[in-house]
Order: sequence, then C-alpha cells, then structure tokens
Amino acid sequence: MGSRHFEWIYDHVGHFGRFQRVLYFICAFQNISCGIHYLASVFMGVTPRHVCRPPGNVSLVVVHNHSNWSLEDTGALLSLGQKDYVMVRLQNGEIWELSRCSRNKRENTSSLNYEYTGRKKEFPCVDGYIYDQNTWKSTAVTQWNLVCDRKWLAMLIQPLFMFGVLLGSVTFGYFSDRLGRRVVLWATSSGMFLFGIAAAFAVDYYTFMAARFFLAMVASGYLVVGFVYVMEFIGMKSRTWASVHLHSFFAFGTLLVALTGYLVRTWWLYQMILSTVTVPFILCCWVLPETPFWLLSEGRYEEAQKIVDIMAKWNRTSSCKLSELLSLDLQGPVGNSPTEVQKHSLSHLFYNWNIATRTLTVWLIWFTGSLGFYSFSLNSVNLGGNEYLNLFLLGVVEIPAYTFVCIAMDKVGRRTVLAYSLFCSALTCGVVMVIPHKHHILGVVAAMVGKFAIGAAFGLIYLYTAELYPTIVRSLAVGSGSMVCRLASILAPFSVDLSSVWIFIPQLFVGTLAFLSGVLTLKLPETLGKQLATTWEEAAKLESENESNSSKLLPTTNNSGLEKTEAITPRDSGLGE
Repeated sequence: MGSRHFEWIYDHVGHFGRFQRVLYFICAFQNISCGIHYLASVFMGVTPRHVCRPPGNVSLVVVHNHSNWSLEDTGALLSLGQKDYVMVRLQNGEIWELSRCSRNKRENTSSLNYEYTGRKKEFPCVDGYIYDQNTWKSTAVTQWNLVCDRKWLAMLIQPLFMFGVLLGSVTFGYFSDRLGRRVVLWATSSGMFLFGIAAAFAVDYYTFMAARFFLAMVASGYLVVGFVYVMEFIGMKSRTWASVHLHSFFAFGTLLVALTGYLVRTWWLYQMILSTVTVPFILCCWVLPETPFWLLSEGRYEEAQKIVDIMAKWNRTSSCKLSELLSLDLQGPVGNSPTEVQKHSLSHLFYNWNIATRTLTVWLIWFTGSLGFYSFSLNSVNLGGNEYLNLFLLGVVEIPAYTFVCIAMDKVGRRTVLAYSLFCSALTCGVVMVIPHKHHILGVVAAMVGKFAIGAAFGLIYLYTAELYPTIVRSLAVGSGSMVCRLASILAPFSVDLSSVWIFIPQLFVGTLAFLSGVLTLKLPETLGKQLATTWEEAAKLESENESNSSKLLPTTNNSGLEKTEAITPRDSGLGE
C-alpha cells in the first residue's frame, strides 16, 4: 500500500489524534531509558585520584608539609599532582613513597623528610590502590582496579557500548521486519531492564562488559524500532515535530543521569536505579497494537482493519475500508501491476562526481554531529565546577535546540540552519579553549552554547539527508549516514580520554570538523520548498536550481520532506543517538 493511501486514511481517522498521542508518549517515555544507558558511563566509569596501597599498616602519613593524617583521608589525595606522592611510615618502621602507579621503599628509615635524595627501590602496586572517595564511594574503575596498566580496560567501557549500539540497530531492525514492531519493542525493553540489572550485579569486569554490550544492543534496537513504530502511526501533518522531539525524551535521560549521579555515589546502586526507569513501559507495552503498515505487508488484512477501526473510535472519527484501498493499490493507477523495485548498493551513493561529493559531505556532517554530541556530554566532568550540574545543563539545552530546528528549518531553510549550527559549534569550541580553567562558569556556558548548536545540527541532518537523495537510494543514504554516526560515537570516548594529554583535545577535534563541515554544507543544495526527488536527474537538478534561481522559494505545503517519503522502514530511521 502506497503512502498516498495511508495519508488518505490519516485524513479520515486523524493524523495525531488521541489514539496516536497515547502511543507516542508511551513509546517516547522509553526513549528516556535509552538516553540514560547511553550516558550512564559518564559517572559510572569515573577514575578517582588514587595511590598505591602500602604493604602493611600505616603509623604516619606525610604529604608535603602535612603529617599525621590517616591514609584514607581523601583530602590528601585531592592535592596530588602527576609527580607528587604520599610518604608513609609503616608500623614495622619501613618508609614508602606511594604514587599513582608505583611505590618506592626508602633504604634510609631514619629520614622522615618529604624530600628524599637517598637510595630507594621501586615496587609495583601488587596490593591494590587507595582511592579518593570524596566524590564517589565506588565506580566500575575502583571496583576492578582499572587504573595504570589496566587503564585501557576502563577506556573500553563506552566504546564497546557504542559498538553494541551499532550492531543492535542492524539486528533489531531486521527482526522488526520479520517478527513485527510490537514484539521487538517488548523484547528490547525487557532486555534493557534485565541487562541493566545484570550489569549492576556483575561479579567481574568481563561479565560487566558483556552485560553492557547486550544492553547497548537492545537500547539501540528500541530507538530504531520505536522510531519506526511511532512514525507508522502518525500522519504527515504532525510527523516532523513528532520525530524531532523524540530526541527531547532522550535528553531527559541525560537529566536523570545527572540527578541520580548526584544523589547516589555507589556505582552498582546508581546503575540499578537507572535501570528501573524502563519498568513503567514494560508494564504497559503489552497494550500497544501492531502497526497497520507491518500487518498489511504480512497480508494480515483483518487485523490491520481492526487497528484502523480502533484508531477511528479513539479519535472520534469515521473509519475507512482498507479493502477498497488495497484494490486500488494492487491494480495501480492504470490497472497495471506494481513495478518491481530495483535494489541499489552503496556504490550508487557515488553515482557521479557531484553526488559523490554530496555523499562525503553528508557523511562528514553525520560524523561531526555524533562526535560533538558525545564529546560535549562525556567531557562535562572535565569542565570544572560541579560535574553533575554541568551534565544536567548540557542535557537541558538540547530540548530548546530541537524546538529551534523545527521552527527555523521551515523559515530560513535546511542548509542555512545546518551551516549556522555547525559554525556556531566550531566557534564555541574555540571559545572554550581560550577560557582559563579557573573561570569554569564561562566554560560551562560556552559548552552549553556548543551543545545547543551541535544538537540542532544533529537533529536536522537525518531529515536533510532524506531530502537530498532520490527515492531509489533514500533509505540507503540515511542508513549509511547513521552507520557513520555510530562510528563517531565509538571514537568519541577515546577523544575525551585524550584530554589527559591536553585538556582541550576534544574541543580541537570537534571544532575543526564542525568548521570544515559548515563550509562544505554551504555547497549543498537547499531543499526547502522542493519536491522530493524520485530520480537521479531530479536530485542533480537541486544544485542547478540553487545556483540559477534567485527568486523566492516555492511555498511548501507541509513542513518536512520526511512527511513526503513513501514509507518508513527500520533502515530509514537512522536515529542519531
């Protein structure tokens, strides 16, 4: 059944009536859980200040000019720099110098001076570490000593999660086509709860990572299939706002991560509490019906008719007969059978030089948007001040960013809004780099502006990509952009980890890519007011029209190219998160 027939159905039963609103907010609520798990590692994977544990009971502690402290007194650890150490005297008289990843035993046990130039012997930290518990009582890092020579294991926590996100979007998109959207929504939501709890009670690092990997797969699967599910119930008149603001619920998940992290400082309890957010959806998701789109694709016409009748009843409108529409659709406009759809490969996105340049530019924008989104969020703990408030504010600012996109893209055009957002993001990255670290409030404000800008770009690129390509490769274009986006989300944690080398490396990477992406965006065609291309010739015509047409753009009858797409499939969803 073509989209024109479904839009005719929506005209009768309501584009976004009471029935669709209930389904929308039930499904959107679960996006909060996805946002939670995507960013939970911001605090769960924190590496506190630490020193080697001494090989015995301590009788005296000396740090610079301070002495007689307990070794567990975290105030001493907070003052440690890269080359500082804690000097301790054990009850057996031995004197040790404890640093982050090694410990030295002094041969002269009579000298209690902090500065020591005598002979000493270095030993590894075989007795473990003592961690600063001023901020967190425990994290995944402290639980399994993921520091020093095991630091690389801590660096894998978020990238492996994002690799699971990539696989989950492909896997569950396939299952939703075979088994139905409703079954996959229930399975992925149950999986989020079970794997979230399993991660909290993991007995070792490898069990923890396995639970997080499968958690990433089901969370990503829900985002993709949930997006498809919602869009298949909503008519074109409300589809743009509904699709963009699904991101807003994801942002609410970020707010809950910040709030829970502030209130709960033990990592496994923090993880368990965050995992319970999905319970309300599990309790009510059984009432969600299957979509008429999928039922009709499976030949289950009677079930599809029942769903349409229920929609009409809830929305207090008249229903319609699918049998009449199916008869029209099967016969075609002139009584012919439907033509076979030609399959296309990735090479078709490089149809000619202009299309190849367009594809590489779009991929770069997807990459930059994802890298910037996660770099700003994960780097919130390095901005100074209260790291919980930093993450909270960076989450709050996303919500007006998506509203800005919905309004501005139909006023001034997709290309203009996208380029402006990328340039603004690049500028704010540069501003963050020149703000002294002691002025952390200014740094946080600048980071909020940058997150607003990159969030706006991230929220717009899916729609803009769909409008830049003809129907025959539209799904492929959006799907490939989504894959590039997830590659960036895997690399983002490594970029943030490089801040230990130079604190502004994340801003340097994001700012440079955002500026380059902004320049290249200006070379893309504007799609506001243009009909969706159905052939390569029409797609190529977009650029020539933008170069030669100095008159006003044609008025648009709806607010999104997404609203005009023929059908929505899991491959089309491409939710950037």
